[in-house]
Amino acid sequence: MTTHSHDVDHELIQAAAEVARTRCRGDNHTMAAAARADDGRIVTAVNAYHFTGGPCAELVLIGAAAGQGIYALDTIVAVGDRERGVVPPCGRCRQVLLDYFPSLKVIVGGKDRVRTVPIADLLPETYVWADHQLDAG
Repeated sequence: MTTHSHDVDHELIQAAAEVARTRCRGDNHTMAAAARADDGRIVTAVNAYHFTGGPCAELVLIGAAAGQGIYALDTIVAVGDRERGVVPPCGRCRQVLLDYFPSLKVIVGGKDRVRTVPIADLLPETYVWADHQLDAG
């Protein structure tokens, strides 16, 4: 695992926290995600919890971004409802995010330890699923 570090996008954290505070209600929506597109736009989404295994906020965000014509993301963060703060992506989301956006940066860490790391650092020793990963640096 490498130890790359990037500046933290606090505006992105605030956007996800605002969505978590205002849109996450009840057990169906407990996590919010925000991502910055390569062109600077911010996209937000919430999870869709269901006992059959509904999608996490990060996965909903991928679809929401595509629905807005955004296919390149720079940085993503997930924030929990009830003021839980930044929450790292689960294993499934790590794999999907790496497959879709191999040069994506992810904001992780607790309140005083928030940092930005490359998605590949969160999923070391992964297999190559898509040809586009071979060209990512």
